[in-house]
Amino acid sequence: MNSQQEFVLRTVEESGIRFIRLWFTDILGYLKSVVMASSELESAFEEGVGFDGSAIEGFSRVSEADMIALPDPSTFQILPFDPADSPLQTARMFCDVTMPDGTPSWADPRQVLRRQVESAAADGFTPMVSPEIEFYLVEDLDTAGQPPVPTDSGGYFDQASHHQARTVRREAMMAIESMGIPVEFSHHETAPGQQEIDLRHAEALSIADSIMTLRYLVKQVAMQNEVAATFMPKPFRDHAGSAMHTHLSLFEGDQNAFHDPDDEISLSVTGRQFIAGVLRHAPEMTAVTNQWANSYKRLMFGNEAPTAATWGVSNRSALVRVPTYRLHKAESRRVEVRNLDTAVNPYLGFAVVLGAGLKGIREGYVLDEPAEDNISNLTRRERRAMGYVDLPSDQEAALREFERSELMADVLGEHVFEFYLRSKWNEWHDYQQQITPWELRENLGY
Repeated sequence: MNSQQEFVLRTVEESGIRFIRLWFTDILGYLKSVVMASSELESAFEEGVGFDGSAIEGFSRVSEADMIALPDPSTFQILPFDPADSPLQTARMFCDVTMPDGTPSWADPRQVLRRQVESAAADGFTPMVSPEIEFYLVEDLDTAGQPPVPTDSGGYFDQASHHQARTVRREAMMAIESMGIPVEFSHHETAPGQQEIDLRHAEALSIADSIMTLRYLVKQVAMQNEVAATFMPKPFRDHAGSAMHTHLSLFEGDQNAFHDPDDEISLSVTGRQFIAGVLRHAPEMTAVTNQWANSYKRLMFGNEAPTAATWGVSNRSALVRVPTYRLHKAESRRVEVRNLDTAVNPYLGFAVVLGAGLKGIREGYVLDEPAEDNISNLTRRERRAMGYVDLPSDQEAALREFERSELMADVLGEHVFEFYLRSKWNEWHDYQQQITPWELRENLGY
């Protein structure tokens, strides 16, 4: 038994923790959980917890159903409220999913991201990530198909327009930080009811775990305040969508590989090659970074959402933005990838972005000149005339790019790639079959 496991066992005993929640995610990013008594924890560290993988969509066939959830002691944290009406403390740990012989499961999204982190490490890089996570607070999610009602009428950086929004953000930040997840900023976003919480940069796998934890805690805090939180990319036609703008950098030891003090914008050749990789492969990874049919409502009709594979210096309409804050502070030099939304499976989303960027570095991709236009205001014809490559405009177009991508198949692995493709085609066909209120309103009387 290693020192981390011993620390967890000691903490559980000293804190009187009775139950442990073991967490992992399925391929589409839904959080899964099994609760175990603390008396079983030592055995779980040694042998893991068996479960029926065939009951988790995309994990395994019935004939290969036996799978193991192996708790990762480095992710141990005490939950701030679980359950809310009990004095008993509960803790959580994320798990790595393995086969009975101990080999990593190819269906485990955490393992997909770990492979890219290890691939980066083989080149001497440590990926650091900082996400800006947007979401809406609404009165209720049970709307019978009607648009939800925002909890407030505030706008960007408003001090306090509604008691519930202010309270939920504050309590969510306290809950998140109580679990050892550093929060950098929190504020009201541009639209009524829209909020944002930004996490301080950390290693990619840790941040993906933190995002899953944040979603859980925000929803719990909202529920305790008798409202609801939604991470749907675009729940309102006339308001901005919810993005997860993601800041990335690669470190070589203590040195930021994206920083070059002699460059005009302090961006190194490595950083430029990383951006070039993200841009070249952006169309084929959009099905992962924007996984729902609704995601494309944000991309095509959202405020400052990227519509083409472009980069810019401080340009918030570009797919990749190079911020100009603190240009000469080496550790701050980063790139901001703006296509990811808040519904992404963070393990898969970070994996495909890293895979594309690392390919750009390894193969020496050349970065074109930055875009200075407001890309969001250009028509498709104008973008193409200017040489910009469009991002897929709907889920069908994204899936066609994705299914012919060798890079995506390599990054995700054959099992995840094939299941994801099949699942998303089924989802798109279900979406196409819907008869919308707009169609009935406009066409029924013909």
